[in-house]
Amino acid sequence: MEIIISNDSKIPIYEQIKEQIKSKIITNDLKEGNILPSIRTLAKDLRCSVITTKNAYEELEKEGYIKSMPGKGFFVCEINKDLAKEEQLNKIEVLLDKAIDIAKINGITKKEIKEIIDILYEEDK
Repeated sequence: MEIIISNDSKIPIYEQIKEQIKSKIITNDLKEGNILPSIRTLAKDLRCSVITTKNAYEELEKEGYIKSMPGKGFFVCEINKDLAKEEQLNKIEVLLDKAIDIAKINGITKKEIKEIIDILYEEDK
């Protein structure tokens, strides 16, 4: 499982791990029933603390994305795709709201914002 963490990011490492695993579950890269690496294995692979990976897994379990089976490991749960998508849309709305506030303060038009979004969206393809 490929996870990329940045020590330079302002986002805590456990949250970077959590969000990337969550994204893989939402996009079906990780499917219901898939086993995840053990806390120790993931920590070793990412060269981070086992406490960090433990925190990421605990958060994912609280949010219903994975479940722990004692003695067997952590497994991907069946998730409500609509609910997961709604959660992601809410995050996007918050970020776009901040971007729009910045744009308005600085006299940047709606058209210019749309152009930026179009460019950025196409760069990922």
